[in-house]
Amino acid sequence: MECKPAITTVSLGSCSFHSITDKIDEAARNGFTAIELFIDDLEALARDLSPVPATLVPSRDSVLAAAHKIRQQCDTLEVVILNLQPLRFYEGLVDRKRRNQILDEVLPIWMDALKILGADTILVPSNFLPEDPETGLPQTVGDLDIIVEDLRELATRGARHEHSIKFAYEALAWGTHVNTWEKSWEIVQAVNRPNFGLALDTFNIAGAIYADPTAEDGLVADTAEADLSASLGRMASTLDISKLFIVQIADGERLSQPLLTGHPFYVAGQPSRLSWSRNCRLFLCENDRGGYLPVLGILKAILDLGWTGYLAYEVFSRSLADADHRTPALHAERGRRSWQQLCKIAQTQLNQSEASGRSGFKLRGMELVGSVVHEVERGVVQGPRMAAL
Repeated sequence: MECKPAITTVSLGSCSFHSITDKIDEAARNGFTAIELFIDDLEALARDLSPVPATLVPSRDSVLAAAHKIRQQCDTLEVVILNLQPLRFYEGLVDRKRRNQILDEVLPIWMDALKILGADTILVPSNFLPEDPETGLPQTVGDLDIIVEDLRELATRGARHEHSIKFAYEALAWGTHVNTWEKSWEIVQAVNRPNFGLALDTFNIAGAIYADPTAEDGLVADTAEADLSASLGRMASTLDISKLFIVQIADGERLSQPLLTGHPFYVAGQPSRLSWSRNCRLFLCENDRGGYLPVLGILKAILDLGWTGYLAYEVFSRSLADADHRTPALHAERGRRSWQQLCKIAQTQLNQSEASGRSGFKLRGMELVGSVVHEVERGVVQGPRMAAL
């Protein structure tokens, strides 16, 4: 089997300037046969179909109508919709009324939309709500029992839905209480439901363990590489591949100056990693744009687990807010070039593994020794196989 490329619709342009229709067109034109649909894009189309004030949430009917329209376009272009995301700010809420509102009012619409879209998974990122700006009190709790209870309730309701919905939990590098893949994996195991699994993102894994945008050298510490290596070792020995539902890939730009007060991307009260993520993600293999995270090593570790599903680009960037009508096309083209470069790297490793049973090369100072494992023809463990665009 081969890993195939997908792209998250947010990676093709801001919904404030670019329609989901244009973004899907450009994804398909550049060879992407699968997308991850961002809720902002779905709701933007719903607003176009049935205008409401910006302060109001689109109605259920308009959201479902938008889902039908997107599904029709994707069917015509032979593009698969993998999931809907992100279901933000849910688990561990201090405000239990808001928690129940999400369960009773928001979630049913999402699940009905998923059925229309032909998808079956909702991505849930770890909560990163800050302290209440008025009271200064926390808006979330770090109590593991409460977090697990909340997420288990999602799984229960998803299992009861006629379409049988799955949930993928992702640790954001700036999450208030959950910011590492290991913590999210602990929670997934505690939830212990067949339809509740993990989402791994190369940027968030590196962003929590390896990178620090507030540091001069962009690293957490002198031990960043060793710390990441140890974490990936634990991934290899503990993570159950059957509980991995989504894999997203992105690199990050090394900043010319620390992201502190006075930096163009600095926002008071906002985690620096969040500001960095929103402005500075990159497609893989974009070294010329400042990419410096050891994302190929992380990707290797994930493929070593036996992952054969889609690899979805999730690239947030300041460039997505460019109102130029070419923005979706330019970002889709960058994604295509990135995938082509990954395929070249994979083929090089495949050739080397066939010749010697071992391959190695250096990229951005990080040595990858051994093939990026994938089971291929003849049952031989060789280098990664990736579907060409």
